[in-house]
Amino acid sequence: MRKQFLFLFLATIVGSLSHAQTKGTKVGYIDMEYILQNVSSYTEANAQLEQKAQKWKQEIEVKKVEIDKIKVALQAEKALLTKNLIEEREAEIRFLEREMLDYQQKRFGANGDLMLQKRQLTKPIQDQVFTAVQDLAESNKYDFIFDRSSDLTMLFAAKRYDISDQVLRALTRTDKREQLSKKQLEQQEARESKEDAIDSNEALQERQKLLDERKAARDKILEERKAAVELKKKEYYDRKAKLAAEREDRKNGTVSANTTTTSTSKETDTKLTDESAQQKLDDMKAQKAEERKKLIEDRKKVLEERRAQILKQRDSILKSREQK
Repeated sequence: MRKQFLFLFLATIVGSLSHAQTKGTKVGYIDMEYILQNVSSYTEANAQLEQKAQKWKQEIEVKKVEIDKIKVALQAEKALLTKNLIEEREAEIRFLEREMLDYQQKRFGANGDLMLQKRQLTKPIQDQVFTAVQDLAESNKYDFIFDRSSDLTMLFAAKRYDISDQVLRALTRTDKREQLSKKQLEQQEARESKEDAIDSNEALQERQKLLDERKAARDKILEERKAAVELKKKEYYDRKAKLAAEREDRKNGTVSANTTTTSTSKETDTKLTDESAQQKLDDMKAQKAEERKKLIEDRKKVLEERRAQILKQRDSILKSREQK
């Protein structure tokens, strides 16, 4: 019967929407579970209620363990007990089991403490949500607003029709206003007007969503860069601390064998490298000295040849004068 009623209800809505398409019917929906999970007062109270539920579960578990112990003891002593004693023990066990089930029903039953306190916790916020939804429907000219988490089955709903975030903003505005000064209240109202303008325009909604996504991407990149910088700083300070510890160990003579071997190996490699470089330098110096010596000898040879030639020319001139 209930399914038939829902089917008829949906058929009526679909017919109304089809009939009113030419009028530009405006439809929206909310997700009550999503809204409740994002209301701080509800999440805090729900966490406390969950702690209570865990405590009740522990109490039930303790009762169950006690009953199991009595059952095991009865099974072990059954051969030594009379029929009357066995019946008394079994009656006691049945009484304890019935008591445990009654307690479990009292805490977790359909009308138990958990469900009752959940309804008490949810109802004030649901009333606020309904009020906010009515205000949004009147201000933004909605024709239909559905609750996605209700018994009414929604096989598909486009995200652009989801007004849950608008309802959340409406819920938080009242709390914020009570804590703001006059100037801050004016600024808050200006921001709210801007948000309402965005909510009433689908193009602005898409643009705002794109801006939010870009901002989230930038924030993520900045966080990653910050994490990388922090990691480099940590590596630097760790390396610095390690070097300081090694110097302190060498100073105190407590350096380990591995460290000593490594240091010796490094010193040997450094020494070999220095010796090789010195050898190359000496070879270069010797080569330059040899080249300079050869150059001096060549110049000396040229000078001697020129001197001999000059002396020969002078002797030739003298002989020609003597002949005259």
